[in-house]
Amino acid sequence: MTKTTVAIIAQGAMGAGTAARLTSNGVDVVTWLEGRSSASRARAEKAGMRGVDLAGIAAADIILSIVPPSDALALAEQLAPTLKASKNKPLYADMNAVSSAKVEQVAAVIAPTGCTFSDGGIIGPPPRPDTRNTIYFFSAIPADRVAPLAKGGLEVKMVNGPIGAASALKMSYAAIGKGLTALASASILMADKYGAKEALLEELQRSQPNILKGVSWSVPDMFVKAYRFVGEMEEIAEQSGRKSTAAIYNGIADLYREIAADQDGPKKDVTTLEQFFKK
Repeated sequence: MTKTTVAIIAQGAMGAGTAARLTSNGVDVVTWLEGRSSASRARAEKAGMRGVDLAGIAAADIILSIVPPSDALALAEQLAPTLKASKNKPLYADMNAVSSAKVEQVAAVIAPTGCTFSDGGIIGPPPRPDTRNTIYFFSAIPADRVAPLAKGGLEVKMVNGPIGAASALKMSYAAIGKGLTALASASILMADKYGAKEALLEELQRSQPNILKGVSWSVPDMFVKAYRFVGEMEEIAEQSGRKSTAAIYNGIADLYREIAADQDGPKKDVTTLEQFFKK
């Protein structure tokens, strides 16, 4: 049986975690390391990824784009000439946290290359050997096109819909989870400003224990990731199609931007938030 080759770009926590799961199950995983940092190269090596040039990426069976939202379209534009020139036509799956409108733009770039395109989305943390709670969603393709990923150990689910459906799921899910994390953070900081932080905690313990339980881990877990959430919130704002909703999520993007700056600097807000859950 021919061994499946999956190309993953890039080598961040999610890309490397995905690669490690696949390589541990016998899948050949390649990546493009040109211009990448020593940390990215180290993650790639640890995950069992092989570095190749762009022609090597085009020679894969499946390409998974796992990059920051702002890079999704640029990556497709960078790869398109090589994909068009290649006799091999891999499946190109955009797995990024981008709006349905953005993924349609990516699909339009890939279409002239002759490659099949899938809209995708990942819900959950970077996979680890002891977890199965990271789900890889795909839409706009038959399930058999991503069967090798399921055989390689990924939790694969199909979204019954056109290009944009999987991204809509990802955006909507993140809008709830990361939206609640942001609202809890903003509320705690607001209460702290007027000395009501302890009273807020007591009332949450009394009347909203389930909400408190959720945010008690999601808020502290967010501090080092806040910078990554900014672009995702802006994509959700675009996804919404409503001026009112866009204003909410652009505001949340600003909050995450502020928390990221605080995490890298004085740590005033993050300390306040962290201490809230240690009472």
